[in-house]
Amino acid sequence: MAEPDYYEVLGVSRQATDDEIKRAYRRLARELHPDTHTGPPDEAKVERFKLVNRAYETLKDPERRRRYDMFGPEGERGGDPFAGFTAGSGLGDIFDAFFGGSPFGPRAGARRAGPPQGENVEAVLDLDFAEAVLGTEREVTVRAGVVCSACSGSGARAGTTPVTCSTCHGTGELRRVRQSLLGQMVTSSPCPRCGGTGEEIASPCPECRGQGRRLEERTYSVEVPAGVDDGSTLRLSGRGAAGPRGGPPGDLYLHLRVRPHPTLVRDGYDLRTIVEATMAQAALGAQLKVETIEGPEEVTVPPGCQSGHEVRLRGRGVPHLQRRGRGDLIVTIVVRTPTDLTPAQEELLRRFAAERHEEVAPPDASGLVGRIRSAFK
Repeated sequence: MAEPDYYEVLGVSRQATDDEIKRAYRRLARELHPDTHTGPPDEAKVERFKLVNRAYETLKDPERRRRYDMFGPEGERGGDPFAGFTAGSGLGDIFDAFFGGSPFGPRAGARRAGPPQGENVEAVLDLDFAEAVLGTEREVTVRAGVVCSACSGSGARAGTTPVTCSTCHGTGELRRVRQSLLGQMVTSSPCPRCGGTGEEIASPCPECRGQGRRLEERTYSVEVPAGVDDGSTLRLSGRGAAGPRGGPPGDLYLHLRVRPHPTLVRDGYDLRTIVEATMAQAALGAQLKVETIEGPEEVTVPPGCQSGHEVRLRGRGVPHLQRRGRGDLIVTIVVRTPTDLTPAQEELLRRFAAERHEEVAPPDASGLVGRIRSAFK
């Protein structure tokens, strides 16, 4: 059975803040805690209380939440090979998981395999730079298996139902016993007749040929959170392929591809850009326009500004994914030196250099200014 979505368990959105998650948990804890009820315990509420606690423990930790958002429950567990075994698991459970059977024989109370989960689906979503920074809502179309409407996912023709598999008798697996140096070795494998579901279909649905699903295109509305970056992956629980014969659906993984911005560059949660100032603007100061992610703004160039000077616009950067606040926009001032001076402008600069006792190159005699001066000698 697929793990419930932790955000749905707490009743919050995937963009919920830490405070919102904490408030939702406290509300549910007060409602479901066994100590708040009299009489015999309600097993359903006890199980839900455990699930709420598990969801909160995952989402309150930024790193565990990041792994859960990207890879689901398996990623949140950090790839622990024994994460699926509880304190009550024995050696038989481990042998079953890794070798397909236990050397100690069948376990009491082993559950039937049931229909397998549907495949995960992957797709690429292209975003503009501003959409990735500020967030957006987009539609994505994927082609995947969906529940067959003719048989409602059972795989059986209308008016009929699947029956218990005559080969595995509903267990979904076949066990073989052989003797070894360790004693009796029991191995198991999926039943070839029912594919591990424990049921067989005598009269398959003509629309899906007994699969319980058909290949179709589906369009989903996707809420892209503010602050995602190029190469990030969004996981949409239950939006993958439907499982065969009523099995739970897989997940949809959207790999984000962000188009570059003409003037802005991302640096973590900060944005960077370059603004050119003339020599006079840098020396005397000026107000220059700069392009931000939300439109043009003015930035102050202080008098005596040197090339490479940085001006920081607070809160004009990228929103933080896991907490409130935004990065900054860092504007680098580059002083542009004029290269196409007229004779009058050159003369003014030479007089300026002379006033400041600065050494400059002599005038070019072959140039226009040199020829004008030679004419008056």
